[in-house]
Formats: sequence, C-alpha cells, structure tokens
Amino acid sequence: MSDLEEMFLQSKPARILVGLNRGEERKYASVLSKEADCTYSHTVKILDKFEEKGLIEFSEEGRKKLIDLTDHGQELADAMDEFMRKIDE
Repeated sequence: MSDLEEMFLQSKPARILVGLNRGEERKYASVLSKEADCTYSHTVKILDKFEEKGLIEFSEEGRKKLIDLTDHGQELADAMDEFMRKIDE
C-alpha cells in the first residue's frame, strides 16, 4: 500500500483534505482541526505530509499560515469529496 493510500484510508486525513475543498474561504490549521474533530498537533502533522506529497502549499497572511490546495491536491480533494458524499447516501 502506498503512503497516500494508507493516509486516505484513515478518516482524519480524508476529512482534512475535504475540509480544504469545501467553502469559499481559505483555511488554516486550527479551523481544519475543529472541522475534522482532530487535535491541532495531529492536524499539523497531516498537513506536513500533504505538503511533502505536493497536495498543499502554505502561505502567510499576517500571523496566519493559510493553506491552499495544489492542482494535484484539488483533484484528490474533489474525488475524496465525491466518495464521501456517496458513502453518506
């Protein structure tokens, strides 16, 4: 199993990725941790892995470290979002 398969078969990383994809506003780690019902430190570890895999990029706006999906991350987030919506049907 690849690193990405192992990561996305877990609910927290999947929720965080989908959380980045939902809504109009740009997000930061503390918002994502609340949305995914995850600790802040665990969220940051997941986000670091996402960055290593080229799924997200960080940018700073004042004191906030905002997170943006890359093109590849957007594709995966769209697919995961659709998958999660289908399971909830």
